Amino acid sequence: MGSMTNDDVYSKYNLKKVINASGRMTILGVSTPRPQVTETVAHGLNEYFEMKDLVDKTGQYIAKLLNAENAAVISCASAGIVQSVAAFIVKDDKELLYDLHSSDKYVPREIILPKGHNVNFGAPVGTMVSLGGGVVVEAGYANECKPEHIEAMINADTAAILYVKSHHCVQKSILSVSETAAIAKKHGIPLIVDAAAEEDLQAYYNMGADIVIYSGAKAIEGPTSGLVVGRHQAIEWVKQQSNGIGRPMKVGKEGILGLTKAIELYMTEPAGETGQQMVDKMTPFINQLNALNGISAKVVWDGAGRDIARAEISFDEKVIGKNAVEMIKLMKQGDTAVYFREYKANEGKVDADVRSVSAAQLDVIYHKIKAIIEV
Repeated sequence: MGSMTNDDVYSKYNLKKVINASGRMTILGVSTPRPQVTETVAHGLNEYFEMKDLVDKTGQYIAKLLNAENAAVISCASAGIVQSVAAFIVKDDKELLYDLHSSDKYVPREIILPKGHNVNFGAPVGTMVSLGGGVVVEAGYANECKPEHIEAMINADTAAILYVKSHHCVQKSILSVSETAAIAKKHGIPLIVDAAAEEDLQAYYNMGADIVIYSGAKAIEGPTSGLVVGRHQAIEWVKQQSNGIGRPMKVGKEGILGLTKAIELYMTEPAGETGQQMVDKMTPFINQLNALNGISAKVVWDGAGRDIARAEISFDEKVIGKNAVEMIKLMKQGDTAVYFREYKANEGKVDADVRSVSAAQLDVIYHKIKAIIEV
C-alpha cells in the first residue's frame, strides 16, 4: 500500500478538518513538527536501542545544549509533574518506589502550591500531585500569594514546592519564580517548576529550580513528549520512576529522538514568527472583521508575557443575536471546525492564536464568521 495523503486520512476515517486558532492545544494535537524532526522520528522507529542508554545519553546531550546539570525526555508535561513529585517523595527508597501509594512508611509528602496555581489545565494539577504520591497544600489565596504565605506552610512534612508558570494560573499578586526559588533554597526544599508551554528552556533552571518541566510538543514543536531539566540527582530520581509509577507514562524511542532533535533545532535555529510578524499576518483579518456589523477585533498580547500576539474578537450579542459561547459552538460545526481560545467567552470575546494558521485559513475563518452572523 502506498503512503497516505492527508486527504486519505480525513476521508478514510471520516475525520473533521480543523483550523487551530487556539494555540498549542493538547485537544487538537498540539503542534506540527519540522520535517527534520519527523525524519528523526521515522528513523528512531526503525532502530533498536538499549532504552536506559538512550534516555541517559540524549538527556546528557540536551543538558549540554541547555547548560544544565541533567535532563530527560518523558512522555508529556503532566507526567513530568507526577514523576517529579514522586521523585522527591521516593528519592532512593526502593520500597517506596515499588509501593508508593499503599506503603504506610512515613516520609514527607506535602507539596506546597500557590492557591492560584491549583488549576485545571485540561486535568487538575492536584490530580497529578496525588498520582505522584503527594498531598497538595495550598499557600495564600485565590488572588494573592506572597513569599510569607509559602513560608507559613513549610514544615517537617514538606517534600517540595510546586510553581505552575502558565496562562491558566492567576497572574496578579503572585510571587515570582525567583522569589519562590529563594524560599526553597533558604529552607533546603526542592522546587519544581511546571513551565509546560513556556518558551525559555533555561530561565527557570537558572533561577534555581531543581526540576523544570516542559511540554515537548508546545513551544519546542517536537513529537508528543515532555522534558525535565534540572539538578543531576533530581533528574536521576525522575528517571528511576520508570520502574515504578512512571512505567505507564513511558516515552518511546521515536519520541526521545524526535524531541532531542527538536530541542537542538529550537536552540540553534529559532523557529516561528515573532509577535510583530503575527501582528502583520493578522492585520488584514482584523480589518475585515471590524467591517462586519456587531463584530470588533483588535491585537492583544499574551497574558503570561510571551512574545505572542493574538486577535481578540468581540461579539455584540444585541447586534448579531448570538453570544460568544454560541459562536464558539457554531464555529466548530460544518466541514471544517475552527477552534479559538475560549477563556474570555464569559466576557463576550474569543482570542485567535495565529501561530498555526495561514493567511488563507484566516480568510476561511472570516468567511465562516460572516456566514454565521448573516444567517
